[in-house]
Amino acid sequence: MGATQSMDSMNPFIAVRLVSTSIHRWMYGYLTVPDSKTLQPSPDLAESWTTSEDGLTWTFKIRAAKWSDGKPVTADDAAWTFNKMMTDEAAKTANGPAVENFESVTASGQDLTIKLKSPQASMLENPVPIMPKHVWESVTDMANYDAEKYPSVSSGPYIAVEHKKDQYVKLQANPNYWRGKPKIDELQVVFYDNPQAAIAGLKTGDIDLLGRMTPQEFEAIQNDPNIEAWNTQGRRASYLQINHGATTTDDKSVGDGHPALKDLKVRQALHYAIDKQKLVDEVQNGLAKPADGSIVPPMYKEFFWEAGGEEKVSYDPAKANKILDDAGYKKGADGVRTMPDGDRKLEFRFTIHTETPIEDKLAEYLTAFFKEIGITLTTVKLESSKFTEETGVTGNFDIAISGWSVNPDPEEVMATHLCSRRPAPNGEGGGTESFFCDDTFEQLYKDQLKELDRTKRVDLLKQMQERLYTQAPIIAIYYTNDLEGYRKDKITSITPIPEDKGLLYGGSGYWPFYTVDAKATGGSTGAESGSNTGLIAGVVGGVVVIGLAAFFLTRRRKAVADERE
Repeated sequence: MGATQSMDSMNPFIAVRLVSTSIHRWMYGYLTVPDSKTLQPSPDLAESWTTSEDGLTWTFKIRAAKWSDGKPVTADDAAWTFNKMMTDEAAKTANGPAVENFESVTASGQDLTIKLKSPQASMLENPVPIMPKHVWESVTDMANYDAEKYPSVSSGPYIAVEHKKDQYVKLQANPNYWRGKPKIDELQVVFYDNPQAAIAGLKTGDIDLLGRMTPQEFEAIQNDPNIEAWNTQGRRASYLQINHGATTTDDKSVGDGHPALKDLKVRQALHYAIDKQKLVDEVQNGLAKPADGSIVPPMYKEFFWEAGGEEKVSYDPAKANKILDDAGYKKGADGVRTMPDGDRKLEFRFTIHTETPIEDKLAEYLTAFFKEIGITLTTVKLESSKFTEETGVTGNFDIAISGWSVNPDPEEVMATHLCSRRPAPNGEGGGTESFFCDDTFEQLYKDQLKELDRTKRVDLLKQMQERLYTQAPIIAIYYTNDLEGYRKDKITSITPIPEDKGLLYGGSGYWPFYTVDAKATGGSTGAESGSNTGLIAGVVGGVVVIGLAAFFLTRRRKAVADERE
């Protein structure tokens, strides 16, 4: 990507960037967290829970834990957190959808009771960090509160003790953490404005771990004897977003998408024309898996769906050409097809991000693939905010690159393809990944939401993936590997999540950074760099510095749309 982002806010109610979410996971407790082995919901601040027979009332027993200032964690803290989000629009900024179905939230002793408007199978995947009421209840302007008070009052493994905007966040081990104090004393997150500088920092030992690399960056560290090159299945799906007829929530057409893309046969032909294995081999340097499924990557074995039999779309340009021939899209003397009515040529735009070499390379291959079936592809490069606007709000595109970092429960990413996620008539709201609005998909989503039998719910979520695959508002092309690296001469042990061939920084929980152990440092880690971001000098004790470079863009399409969670 050639760029990084730092914390947008230390306030978890309004912070939406991926890096912010990760750091807040290390600082605060949640009702539940993904199990380090299975990724299924496991106890965190809630040590147990019960559900009413109708699925509308959930009671969580809050464990006897302490905040870092020594005060007890209570159910009242959790109730205040959720009620604040239900009553304060600004407090909904980061995780508002998580409380949309809440009717009421009350506390009695250590019992937290949440009453729902309708059954919600994803209740145990609630993404909201529980905040200390005694610290936060005095905040009157949540939208402008930056939470820059240190040390933070936290219930997670770490306490934030310092933050320098666009440069670093410094955290220290929480001695009151209910699982026990982490093995390292201090954890520093250093923000680089250049991924090449981050690679150099890892090679020289200025930093100890680097996550979310591109294949090209990863290859630069693969043969370094001091670095453990971490290559495993990732949790990200990469796909093409097809403008099949963008509309707003009142079903009014928006944008300037090519009318041919409204035809399912054209979208199917595009799918057959893509050699996904070649894209993996030559664009991703072999560090990905071709996508014969949809938007849930194969690392989530329980929810992963893959096409088979006649439904499976394999690379077959002859079949793609026949589909278009049979549908009346005839080739002209120049080899380019026209609409059946002869009105327009099949000339599509491919929208990618500015300054992203890997997307440039992808565009070259897709252009060649589509030329084989009589379709012209022209690349359009946009900076991130304009990309977000055109592909998620105004609909001014034909085909665009997109993707999503999927959580252990895929409900959130599925919801990005609901009718309600389209923008409102005034252009506000939304969060759509495809402008998809399909009755079958909508009903499946409603059914899975209220299905409390996990096996049945998994099947419904797989049917949703199948629907996306066959209707092709998006075309999954590959699942990128998780590419990271850490210093073997510094980090003595670290446990991924999931523990079996899982992820480090790129994972969906705090486990790697709770379990990480490192050799003690005897002096400073380095001096200020020449850019506007620098390393932290004068670090002593058992320290590991985590340089989270290269892809910390935002979680929500409303902000910046390349790396979301």
